[in-house]
Amino acid sequence: MSEIAALLGSAVAALTAVPRSGDAYRGLDDAALLALTRVAADEVRLAQLHVSLLAGEIARRSAPELGSDGLAQREGHRTPEEMVRVTTGTRVADARAAVRVGVAAGAPSPTPLTSAVIDGRVSVAVADAVVGALGRPAAGVTQPQLDEAAAAMVERVAGLDPERAAREARAARDELDLAGIATREQAARERRGFRLGRRAAGGGYAHWELDPETFAVVSEIYDRVTSPRRNLPSFDDGTAAGPSALRATSDSAASGGAEADPDADERTLEQYTSDVFAELLRQGVSADTEHLLGDSPVGVRVVVAAATLAEGRGGGYLEGQPDPVSLATVERLGCATGTVAITVDHDGQPLNLGREQRLYSRSQRIALAARDGGCRWPGCERPPSWCEAHHINHWLRDGGRTDVADGILLCRHHHRLAHNNGWEITRAGPTYLLHPPERGPGGASGGDPESASSPPRTAPPREMPSRSRALRDALKPPA
Repeated sequence: MSEIAALLGSAVAALTAVPRSGDAYRGLDDAALLALTRVAADEVRLAQLHVSLLAGEIARRSAPELGSDGLAQREGHRTPEEMVRVTTGTRVADARAAVRVGVAAGAPSPTPLTSAVIDGRVSVAVADAVVGALGRPAAGVTQPQLDEAAAAMVERVAGLDPERAAREARAARDELDLAGIATREQAARERRGFRLGRRAAGGGYAHWELDPETFAVVSEIYDRVTSPRRNLPSFDDGTAAGPSALRATSDSAASGGAEADPDADERTLEQYTSDVFAELLRQGVSADTEHLLGDSPVGVRVVVAAATLAEGRGGGYLEGQPDPVSLATVERLGCATGTVAITVDHDGQPLNLGREQRLYSRSQRIALAARDGGCRWPGCERPPSWCEAHHINHWLRDGGRTDVADGILLCRHHHRLAHNNGWEITRAGPTYLLHPPERGPGGASGGDPESASSPPRTAPPREMPSRSRALRDALKPPA
């Protein structure tokens, strides 16, 4: 006890000595700033690990069979999670995650995932997200299979945030349990519901739990309303087209930051979105959606690998959504709206136009959306409807071709970075690599003036993975 207390006390004392004034960090160059941020993240992971190990022991000493003699109840708490929450001053969700991971880490035979947590390679939050998304054993899926899937994901999720790690884990569960896709889709559908609540002064709020198919439709509308790429709509009553905050996002860079129009709409993006949805409800099926949502009808594409349809096992994906829907849903939507076949070669590349046409066609944009799943810039989550097609070999500078293989979906922000800030994208088969621009010795800003004569640094390229799980299905070798 005294040794652990001394070590933890020394760690707290060392962290207390670290400067806590912003002035101490303003003189850092970019590379040092990012390096210290990573070190600080390591601090957080280790601190969360220590709390989890202690929380696991609290849970062991508060086992239900101990009743009122358990530690938590002796101290006046109903559960070990509550005791951890009160003792650490954290959220309920964080306390529950600490107990879950701590109990697993304290098991007689730790799994590779819990070992990675103990080693500090994976954070407590990421480990908990992976275990939660993999789910529990079911028909055809055993606990050893789930443990094996978690072990195989350790290196892949080590650098991810909990949300992305959970998506990877859900994809792994789907691979293990193809037959359960329809069951999980139905469970999500059963959770659907809508309720209104009142607030003081006459206002109110809505809580809407959406099934996957409805969510895809609603999110398509939401993406159109909020996308910087859209033609800003106007209502019949003459109200302004859209929030000035959104126009500033999409237009200020092009205008050089010119002063805003004093007559511009001052609604926030959230207020504007609320007004559009309210107007859609008012107008109902007779609404002229061209004024509100652009020049094409609202609809959602479903993407599925041809091999999946031929084999009759697996699932498809509603465009922009990471989780699969059943083949029954794919076939129903195909029956209602028709299908478009997108031929994919061995490199995962469809539809080419060469240099006969500069802009990507509608068919090519559909193919890009199916292949990329949204903006492919590492870490970006923008959906296909927010994206623009970028020639990785620039049309004018490089004589680039309007081929899907040489195009990639980027949101407007990252499209500007690619053109204006020196970022380059290269392709090797189905793989796309993002090459950062050369930086001076001190990075883009800051640094030691005496080292200005040093050669520029070039960071290693970053992989730009597709977010389309249907593409992964299409490129999988035959079973």
